[in-house]
Amino acid sequence: MPSATDERVLALTRTWIDAELRADVNALGSLLHDDFVGVGPLGFMLPKQAWIGRHRGGELEYQSLDLSDTSVRHFGDTAIVVAAQHQQATYQGRPVPGDQFRITLVVVGGDGDPRIAGLHLSPIASRP
Repeated sequence: MPSATDERVLALTRTWIDAELRADVNALGSLLHDDFVGVGPLGFMLPKQAWIGRHRGGELEYQSLDLSDTSVRHFGDTAIVVAAQHQQATYQGRPVPGDQFRITLVVVGGDGDPRIAGLHLSPIASRP
């Protein structure tokens, strides 16, 4: 049974997914920590405003986005969420390559008002 802290962290991830799907830059602004850094599947790094900026002007559009196989580990007021991310998206009108990624989210303030401080995406490759 997930703890109350787990539930707050998981609720944050669901709200984040919803904001990404809707390209809700205002919601993303409140969900991401001011010192947020996102690492994309090709190794590029985006600070908070650049991450949010992917949605301005409709450059990034998700047709679907969800998480599965989610686990939460706690370290003081920080939580590490590891999950599988499944998506269908376009960027500047072109299909985004890859539809399955392993995502690691760093959530701070899990005991109170949690925010996403970082995330890292890595493609899920088939087993050799």
